[in-house]
Amino acid sequence: MSTSEQTGPRVALVTGAGRGIGRGIALALGERGWRVLVNYRADADSAASCVREIGEAGGEARAIQADVAASEGRATLLREAIGAWGGVDLLVNNAGMAPRQRVDILEMTEASYDEVMGVNLRGPLFLTQGIARHMLAAERAGTIINIGSMSAVVASTSRGEYCISKTGMGMMTKLYADRLAEHGIHVYELRPGIIETDMTAVVLERYRRLVSQGFTPIRRLGLPQDVALACVAIVEGHFPFSTGEVINIDGGQHLQRL
Repeated sequence: MSTSEQTGPRVALVTGAGRGIGRGIALALGERGWRVLVNYRADADSAASCVREIGEAGGEARAIQADVAASEGRATLLREAIGAWGGVDLLVNNAGMAPRQRVDILEMTEASYDEVMGVNLRGPLFLTQGIARHMLAAERAGTIINIGSMSAVVASTSRGEYCISKTGMGMMTKLYADRLAEHGIHVYELRPGIIETDMTAVVLERYRRLVSQGFTPIRRLGLPQDVALACVAIVEGHFPFSTGEVINIDGGQHLQRL
């Protein structure tokens, strides 16, 4: 059974949902009748604003403060998510970070590597494990969507730890898709390209110029709503015979062109 076949309001847990892509996804789900658990790490005001917007659109939402990189944070998320509305039908692993400083891979530090991997890969890996166990115990079919990045396949030597974390998320998607399919739990990866968010703000003008010159076949920057619409298509049951699929949301940047 897919999430689209379940009766009653469905429950989504979206990590890093206070801003950017996560916020776009949370709003899109809330507008369509989902109960949304808005996870945030530090920016309580942004999370509260997201919850308020969902309410104004006629949906229901709650904010949950937790750091996905920490085991205690993931335990809090799992406990609060299940306690809020009795279970979770959709997990969106969106929380992520770029390295605090862009440096050549020859200068990358272990501390930076550990921090980025903790948020971008270890956190989603073990949060998914916990949510999947909950779904299996409750015999609750569901969906898991991982928000990857074009950096999984495009090398950027000034932020190697980020690229490695997103490549790892690609394998994580395959592993969980294989393990959970027989239980009616499907797993997908959305791979955004250049999206207008806080994370990309420092390089946005450069990319805006490149895109206008044909850097991507679709000559505009992406928006959080572009990623959100792909999430909606998945949870509304439009890919019933797919799992482990990677969907590029990148204006065609992944295409190899002459």
